[in-house]
Amino acid sequence: MAIRTYQKHTPNLGERAFVDHSAVVIGDVEIGADSSVWPLTVIRGDMHRIRIGARTSVQDASVLHITHAGPFNPDGFPLLIGDDVTIAHKVMLHGCSIGNRVLIGMGSIVMDGAVVEDEVIVGAGSLVPPGKRLESGFLYVGSPVKQARPLTDKERAFFTYSAANYVKLKDLHLAEGYDQP
Repeated sequence: MAIRTYQKHTPNLGERAFVDHSAVVIGDVEIGADSSVWPLTVIRGDMHRIRIGARTSVQDASVLHITHAGPFNPDGFPLLIGDDVTIAHKVMLHGCSIGNRVLIGMGSIVMDGAVVEDEVIVGAGSLVPPGKRLESGFLYVGSPVKQARPLTDKERAFFTYSAANYVKLKDLHLAEGYDQP
């Protein structure tokens, strides 16, 4: 795995966290206990902070970055991700906030300043525009996203099932040494 210190900030991995050896994690990044970062993912906290909660999976070829502070955004936006979040393959998260028990579908993009509250599903291929807030308890789909319908009880139960499933899978990958080059 490529864990890189940048400007005196070294990524901090929680207990039993897994970062695949082909992923890159740079700078001011904290990854919570039992979380997983899968092949070819880039997590770049080089100009602001990134915080990833516990039991969160960041799947293959995802890109996680921040919004830097500057003349157009004096404070910038960190990237904040809660617990029990499933970030599917090839997702881009940029300077946004993701709550707890969230599923971000494959190929989705969540832009600067957007807020995804707890217990939300963002359907595959969706675009969450800058500054948009997604209310808890709903499925959102489209580009740009629109609220589609309330979540079912089965969908709400899936959040912790998916998180636990990825904890088991990352433990198998750790046992095989896939966090090592």
